[in-house]
Order: sequence, then C-alpha cells, then structure tokens
Amino acid sequence: APDLAAAREGRSVDFDSVVAFSRAAVSSAKGPLVIEGVGGIMVPLAGRRTVLDWMTELDIPLLLIVGGYLGTISHTLTALDVLAQRKLTIAAIVVSESERDPVALDDTVASIERFSNGVEVVGLPRLPAGITHHPAIARIANLL
Repeated sequence: APDLAAAREGRSVDFDSVVAFSRAAVSSAKGPLVIEGVGGIMVPLAGRRTVLDWMTELDIPLLLIVGGYLGTISHTLTALDVLAQRKLTIAAIVVSESERDPVALDDTVASIERFSNGVEVVGLPRLPAGITHHPAIARIANLL
C-alpha cells in the first residue's frame, strides 16, 4: 500500500497534494488521460484515506480493471456496489485474463455482466509478449 511504502522510507503521502496533482493533470489533458490506481479501491493511500476517497474527490469516469482469479466475481460485485454508493461513474469493466484462471474468461465476463447495471464488461485475453494491438483494447478505448 502506498502509505506503508512511504512509511518504510520515513515519508508520508499527502492526500490533498495527490488530489491537487491529479486535478491539474485532468484539467490540462488535451486528450484521454488515464490515472492508474494502486491495487484496488480500498487500498490505504494516506492516513485513513483510501484510493476510493481519491476517486471520489476526482469524480471522473472509472475504468474498473479486475483479474480472472478465484473470487473475482465477488470482489468485482462488491466494488461495483461501493462505487455506486459513492455515485461514481464507471466507463467500463475490464476482466484481465490471468495465466491460470479457474474459469473461462467469457464465463467470468458473462457472470459480471449480469450484475453490471448496463456497464459494458470487456474480456481482455492474456496477450503474448510484444503484442500491442487486440480488438479488446480498441473496444476499451472506444468506451472511454
């Protein structure tokens, strides 16, 4: 977690500075801008503030990226519920295939879609090294 990593270095994360930096990046962006979170919506960021608090402050459309690991459907649906409680907009959900997913990617996508309330769910297969183009990537880009 960012706050733990900073503490190991004898430093701290200034939540207000992270929000201000992010807002400045959003306002100066000339095209699409992706701000990557750090490990999940409930990851501690600073003190008692989480990545979810950062998302709430920015109030920009989210791309929720999840894995294909055992438990991902439950974790994804929980995240969707929490994001809805904060009234945050989700542009799309991406299921990123792992090497050894216990369930087929299409089945995981279909299960999450049943509960996504109209948010598009895209399955992103594991791509071989060096591959930078895939129809799923183009589909994600069009949703943003």
